[in-house]
Amino acid sequence: MQFVIAAVGHRMPSWIESGFDEYARRMPPESRIQLKEIKPVERSGGRSAETVMAAERTRIEAALPKGACVVALDERGRDLTSVQLAEAMQRWRGEGRDVAFVIGGADGLDAGFKAGADMLLRISSLTLPHGMVRVLLAEQLYRAWSITRNHPYHRA
Repeated sequence: MQFVIAAVGHRMPSWIESGFDEYARRMPPESRIQLKEIKPVERSGGRSAETVMAAERTRIEAALPKGACVVALDERGRDLTSVQLAEAMQRWRGEGRDVAFVIGGADGLDAGFKAGADMLLRISSLTLPHGMVRVLLAEQLYRAWSITRNHPYHRA
C-alpha cells in the first residue's frame, strides 16, 4: 500500500520540503509516501471560486492513482485520533488499495469532488497553511504506521 498526497500548490519554503521529506523517508518501502504537487488555477479574469475549484478538480483527478481510496482533507471532515488513523491504515491495507490524500487549493476542494471521496478528514480545527498540512499529514502517517508496528515513536 502506497500513500499519495496530492496537494494543490507549489514552490513551498525549504522548511516545508525538509519537514515533509523527513517523515516520508522514515516510511518503509511497502508504505511509501509520494507527494504530487498540482499547479493551482489562477484566479484572474473574474473567475469565481467555484470555477477555480472545478478546474483544479480536473487536475487533481488526473493525478490520482487509479482505484485509490480517496481521502479529501476538509474542515468538516472526520476528526480522527492517531490511533484511529492507524486503524484506518490497517483497513486500507486489508483492502489492498493505495490511499490518496487530497489537499485543495486556496479556495478548498470542489463540492462534487468531496461528495465522491471515500472519506473526508479534518487535520485540525485550526486554519493551517497548506504547506504545513503536508508536513503534519506525513508525520501522522508515520505515527500511524508506528502504532501498527508497536514502534516506540508513538507514546500514548
